[in-house]
Amino acid sequence: MKVVGFAGYSGSGKTTLVERLIPVLRLQGLRVSVVKHAHHRFDIDHPGKDTYRHREAGAFEVVIASNRRLALLREFEQETQLTVHQLLAELYEGVDWVLVEGFKDSDLLKIEVWRASANKPARYPDDDFIVALATDSPQALPQPTLRPLLDLNDPEAIAQWLVSNQARFDYRSEVFV
Repeated sequence: MKVVGFAGYSGSGKTTLVERLIPVLRLQGLRVSVVKHAHHRFDIDHPGKDTYRHREAGAFEVVIASNRRLALLREFEQETQLTVHQLLAELYEGVDWVLVEGFKDSDLLKIEVWRASANKPARYPDDDFIVALATDSPQALPQPTLRPLLDLNDPEAIAQWLVSNQARFDYRSEVFV
């Protein structure tokens, strides 16, 4: 399994880039998963649905499955901040690439998504885990860098860079146990 993070401030284009990379990698026959960090309380279930009713009744976990989809809903009794490594351990082992959105402070190798127009600072000068920058404004970077500069608007080229450098992104979960 290959794992790469996408880090950047809100509004930088992380979600759009990940969304555009998925079909490009899939066209190469690769199985792609995504781990997304949510900053706010979120719910994918709806009042009145069976799974919602089971959770409201006190179930710790509810697994719902069909012949096309599986979802696991887990309720924590206390606020719990899972690490990216704990979430990666939950994924299906047969995946080729995992694109991680958020977790900007993690120890995963990451591509920073940076736009000058977002008026946010760049993270790469202070984060050794950032291995490349995806940007639409390389001329405006606040500091020179030897890291590869990738065109934020060219997901095909970014996917090609990932595949060409895939050995760098091998994930070995036993390192983080």
